[in-house]
Amino acid sequence: MIKLKRIYLPYSQDDGFRILVERLWPRGIKKSEAHIDLWLSDIAPSNDLRKWFNHEDSKWDEFNKKYYEELSKNNATETLKDIIRDHHVVTFLYSSRNEMHNNAVSLKYYVEKYL
Repeated sequence: MIKLKRIYLPYSQDDGFRILVERLWPRGIKKSEAHIDLWLSDIAPSNDLRKWFNHEDSKWDEFNKKYYEELSKNNATETLKDIIRDHHVVTFLYSSRNEMHNNAVSLKYYVEKYL
């Protein structure tokens, strides 16, 4: 099972294995208090794609296409596949305020469909 959660929300044991799926470390979060098991920054969209998207909902469909293309060539997907296989619950942590259109949402869909 893959869950999604904003990193600014409180830690819960129900989160299972917690993976930060952001290229940049979230503002205002201390690493010692983040309760993450892995920061998989390489799975996040490239800096160019992240900046282009800029959390603009109108770019969501095109963002997904471009991000999936990046993921199809990304070796970090193998690491992610192994983690998901080895843990009953995995939570993708993200920092975006937009809960519907962010890279964790896109990544979850990609993993469920293609991995």
